[in-house]
Amino acid sequence: MGRRKKGSPVHGWVILDKPQGITSTQAVAAVRRIFDAQKAGHAGTLDPMATGILAVALGEATKTVPYVQDAQKEYRFTACWGEARDSDDAEGKVTGTSPVRPSREQIEALLPRFTGTLTQVPPAYSAIKVAGERAYDLAREGEAVTLEPRQVRVYDARLIAMPDADHAEFEIRCGKGTYIRSWVRDMALALGGLGHVCALRRTRIGGFCEKDATPLESLTPFMHSPAAFAYLKPLSTALDGIPALAVSGSDTVRLRSGNPILIRANLFARMKDGIAGDDGLQGLTVFLKDEAGGPVALAEIAEGELRPFRVFNFQGPDDR
Repeated sequence: MGRRKKGSPVHGWVILDKPQGITSTQAVAAVRRIFDAQKAGHAGTLDPMATGILAVALGEATKTVPYVQDAQKEYRFTACWGEARDSDDAEGKVTGTSPVRPSREQIEALLPRFTGTLTQVPPAYSAIKVAGERAYDLAREGEAVTLEPRQVRVYDARLIAMPDADHAEFEIRCGKGTYIRSWVRDMALALGGLGHVCALRRTRIGGFCEKDATPLESLTPFMHSPAAFAYLKPLSTALDGIPALAVSGSDTVRLRSGNPILIRANLFARMKDGIAGDDGLQGLTVFLKDEAGGPVALAEIAEGELRPFRVFNFQGPDDR
């Protein structure tokens, strides 16, 4: 008989407003302790210096993490001109200085070059793995870290303030894998100078925004308390952009066992009601719920069947 997992079977999302000075791993561990949850993960790392939305998944919600990770993100941040840092943010060591201070006109003229599809070299101090090790661990040990350039997408970027000659504040909307630190570093170089990020806040990830976020200090008093569950969002909130379909009876049993079901005529009609066009059904991902609205599975439509590839197994309270 296997060992019982420590903690309780808690399932759902906690949208945390991460404070400055702790890692994402530490923040997730704190949320897990507060809810006494068996399992926890997050949908996108925030650096210790950064604040803002850290979407924490508990229990079966961890199976929906990729749908939040892949979503668009928004940040508000401050660039500090005149210094390069080895981490590309204020926590790193100074590696170079420059007297160049760009004007508002120079920055705004350059912004179109820093939107769209960009090629970035991630910062050496990043969570990317190099030969199985995190790049930031290697960098902290003094090893030279060389990361490969990668393409990222910046949908929109705008200058919102210049409080003084040394600083510029921006807002950006970007895709998965975009490093704000690299964006600022590269923009400073393109302006003929040097720069790094000195303040960074994530204001949105997918459908989760600042108004949804709860500060860690607001959760901490509810350690192992039912009151904490007022801050727990349903697993399904991560799947808002995916067509949903209710299943019942033997279909639910088969799907929860990981087996496909045939798309019967009435089921197909209900699906077409909620999905525009005929061409998009093959290969489409569908979120399947039981008659009470409880999550059953994520399934793909293939050859007249609904084939589950993520099955939700609830032991204890679910998110109905």
